[in-house]
Amino acid sequence: MHIPDGFVSVPTAIGTGVVAAGAVAYALREGRESLADRQIPVVGVTSAFVFAVQMINFPIAFGTSGHLIGGALAAVLLGPWMACLVLAVVLLVQAIMFADGGITAIGANVTLMGVVAGIGGHYLFRAVASVLPRGRSGFLAATAVTSWATVVIASAVCTLLITAGGVFGADEVATVATAMIGLHALIGVGEALITTAAVAAVIAARPDLVANGDLLDAGTATRRAVTA
Repeated sequence: MHIPDGFVSVPTAIGTGVVAAGAVAYALREGRESLADRQIPVVGVTSAFVFAVQMINFPIAFGTSGHLIGGALAAVLLGPWMACLVLAVVLLVQAIMFADGGITAIGANVTLMGVVAGIGGHYLFRAVASVLPRGRSGFLAATAVTSWATVVIASAVCTLLITAGGVFGADEVATVATAMIGLHALIGVGEALITTAAVAAVIAARPDLVANGDLLDAGTATRRAVTA
């Protein structure tokens, strides 16, 4: 999912850069106003986890591999704006220190993983959770659906950026989409499994720190306080 240098056109790089910069600027403002001191540790742990798992590839099929995006994980645990900020920081460090994703494509990558998967994932999660039974099982089911869907949606947007807005050209949209979306549908399964397991561990230990904890039933949300 990391777009390298040279894969998007200059106008696309500039346009996505503006989108990413605007989202990050707003996320910084929201973070200063709404982030509670008790949530800071979970932000740090989530950032470290996303950074680590993005660096680990797992085999998919036909010699390809994939890695966790982490947008849905951050969105569920931290909310939309902190999710975007976490992904932006992770992607910037990866691009500068590890050449994982291009410097000129940083706006495109933040748009894909921070805006589409992170911010978009938050609102998709809440929409899905609202139609499922309230409680741990519904919360985790919504997490799994959101995790898979954000990977597929981000891959579709990525297809447009590197074809109509990039090196392959608009006439290759169908060809690239078939390969990109097909493989990321499989990668999304791994994303859903890992993300759901991580979220399950957090709500079992500290449901009070989960940004979307209002979607948990009262018993699950207060379990730690009762058993502590």
